[in-house]
Amino acid sequence: MSKGTVSRALNNYADISPATRARVAQAAVELGYAPLAHAQAIRTGRARALGLVLQMEQHDAQRPFLAEFLRGITRAASARNWTLTVATAESEEEGLETYERLIAERKADGFILPRTRWHDPRVALLRAAGCPFVLFGRTADAEAEGCAWYDIRGGAAMQDAVRRLQGFGHRRIGFIGAAPEFTYARKRREGLHAALLKAGLPTDDVLFDEGNATSEDGLAAATRLLAGKPAPTALVCATDTLAVGAVRALRMQGLKPGRDVSVIGYDGAPEGRAADPPLTTYAVDQTAAGARLADILIALIDGTDPESLRETAEATLRPGGTDGPAPQSKRT
Repeated sequence: MSKGTVSRALNNYADISPATRARVAQAAVELGYAPLAHAQAIRTGRARALGLVLQMEQHDAQRPFLAEFLRGITRAASARNWTLTVATAESEEEGLETYERLIAERKADGFILPRTRWHDPRVALLRAAGCPFVLFGRTADAEAEGCAWYDIRGGAAMQDAVRRLQGFGHRRIGFIGAAPEFTYARKRREGLHAALLKAGLPTDDVLFDEGNATSEDGLAAATRLLAGKPAPTALVCATDTLAVGAVRALRMQGLKPGRDVSVIGYDGAPEGRAADPPLTTYAVDQTAAGARLADILIALIDGTDPESLRETAEATLRPGGTDGPAPQSKRT
């Protein structure tokens, strides 16, 4: 075969037949051949590397799910002979500088942007640099700007949580939310609020406690909400971290989760699974999310229209022991 045919077969070009690709792959195995990444980078101008910058100053920095998330990205990238370049930053300013450095040094051909903000400075920086990127989530103007994105429908999960609790007889449902500058926090709050309105349930301001991040924040927010008159009989939390704190608040007041007050979280975090009783939550498949983000970014780098690279997925209800029927004495 010609050198060009072999090269295109090894790089999985669509114009090479599966039979030819298989013959070339077999020959490569027999000869012990592997392409030299540095030589390819010089020839093509690509590092064949996806970039990921983790903001370590954020309260969790993807830590509860980082191993699963990275597993998904690296598996998908490796299947296409790509690699993953990971960097960390201790502040937003340092994070932006890190993107600039990785672009200048050609350490990555494009970036996955996790934990999107409603107004995200990373988008403007990468657009100005002409560097491809895919959002894990969305921004205020993601669609107008022609961004590629992959998002979990957290708002839909919150709506389902309200329906579930309403079916259990709950009529006063509180919400422990996260910082509204993050898109996920806005979407989950909007979804819950819309479901309460549709169900004809109270949406008093005293039932919403937002801007929380840690388990300690969840504990403090639940304590404030439970001091209301009348107190909510159920709490929906924007994250499992907050829900674990809420469960601690119940126990400190001598209340039993799932019997006296119901608690529902979101994420499917290990700490929720390990709780006693296990947390009722809406779980996200972080491995699948990482894999799809990698596939989308590679397609974007290869020239696919970003507006055709937009996907959503659902969070899956994982029942536990922290929710159940409303206390009879508090039913309306």
